[in-house]
Amino acid sequence: MKIGVPKEIKNNEFRVGLTPGAVSAFTQAGHEVLVERGAGLGSGFPDEEYLQAGAQILDDPKDVWQAQMVVKVKEPIECEYGYFHPDMILYTYLHLAADRPLTMALLESKVKAVAYETIVGREGGLPCLAPMSEIAGRMSVQEGAKYLEKTFGGRGVLLAGVPGVERGNIVILGGGNVGTNACKMAVGMGANVTVLDVSARRLAYLDDIFPKQITTLYSTRDNIRRALAQADLVIGAVLLPGRTTPKLVRKEDLAVMKPGAVIVDVAVDQGGCVETSHPTTHDDPIFTIDGVVHYCVANMPGAVSRTSTMALVNATLPYGLELAAKGVEGACAQDPGLLSGLNCYAGHCTFPGVAEALGLEYTAPDSLLSHS
Repeated sequence: MKIGVPKEIKNNEFRVGLTPGAVSAFTQAGHEVLVERGAGLGSGFPDEEYLQAGAQILDDPKDVWQAQMVVKVKEPIECEYGYFHPDMILYTYLHLAADRPLTMALLESKVKAVAYETIVGREGGLPCLAPMSEIAGRMSVQEGAKYLEKTFGGRGVLLAGVPGVERGNIVILGGGNVGTNACKMAVGMGANVTVLDVSARRLAYLDDIFPKQITTLYSTRDNIRRALAQADLVIGAVLLPGRTTPKLVRKEDLAVMKPGAVIVDVAVDQGGCVETSHPTTHDDPIFTIDGVVHYCVANMPGAVSRTSTMALVNATLPYGLELAAKGVEGACAQDPGLLSGLNCYAGHCTFPGVAEALGLEYTAPDSLLSHS
C-alpha cells in the first residue's frame, strides 16, 4: 500500500504523522511511504532521516494525498478537503462531533476515515488518545500558571504560594486521563487541588493515589458553582469519546469567579465543557470574557511537538500497520476496537456519537463491511 504523510498546516502544528522509525516499519513490511518535504522538521526529524528509512520525499502535497492511506496528526482543514478521494483511508485525529464541514466533506468524498480518538484498546481505554491526553493534562497546569500572571491579564497568583502566603486553588473538572495528569502537575506544584467527577469509583481512585493532597467532589451543579467561586485556575478535562462535550460551566457562572481567574478548556476540540469557550491557536491563545481569562488552544500538544510525536506514533503505529496490511475491512474485521475508530465509510456516518451530535443518519459499520 502507498502511505502518505503530509505536512501539518494547522496553525502552529509542529507534529508529524510518522517518525522515521515508523516509516522504516512500514517500508520493511513492503509498503511505499510518501513524505511531504519538511513534514518532520517541526518535530526534529529532517528529510534525510526519512530517506534513510526508505521514504520518498515529495514537494507537492497533492502527490502525497494521492496515497491509498494518509496518516496525519490533526484533522484536515478546509483547504485540504479537495485532496480527498474515494476509498482513501484517512488515519488521524478527527473530532467530527464538533466539525460538521469536515464530516460532510468526508462523507461526500466517500473517504474511509479512522479516528485515533475513538479506537478502543483490547483491554479497554482509548490507546491512541491517551498519550495526547497525558500531555495536554500536564500542559494545562503549566499554561494555566503562565496566564495567571498579571502580564497576561491573570490574577497575579503564584499557584505554589510562598511561606506566609496562601497557595492558589486549582479546580479540575473530570478525573479521567487528562484530569489525572493535570492533578499530578498541580500536586507537584504545591497548589490546593479539587477534582470533580461523576464517577464515585474514579474519585476513590484519585483519593487513593493522592492521599491528603487533593479534595474530591462528586460533580453536581451546586458543587461546580461552589468550586468555581474559589478557583484561581479551572481545567476542563471532560471527555465523552467521539461525542460533543457537555457544558459544565455556563456563562452565568463566570460571575461567581474571581476577576483574573483562568480557565483552560482542554475539551475544546470536542466542543468544550465551558459555554464561553471557542477554539484558539498558539498564535493567539487567550481571550477574556467577564473578567475570566480563557485558554482554549485546540492542539496544545503541538507546542511540545517532539515529545508529542514520539508518544503518539508509539500508540498509532500498530493499528496503522494493520490497516496497511489488511485494509480497513480486514483490519476492522479482526479487531472490534479498531472498528470503533471507523467514523466514516463510503459515504456513511459510522460512529453513533458523531451522527447524534450532527443529526446525521447512523449506519452500523459492521453491516457495511460485511457486504464489502
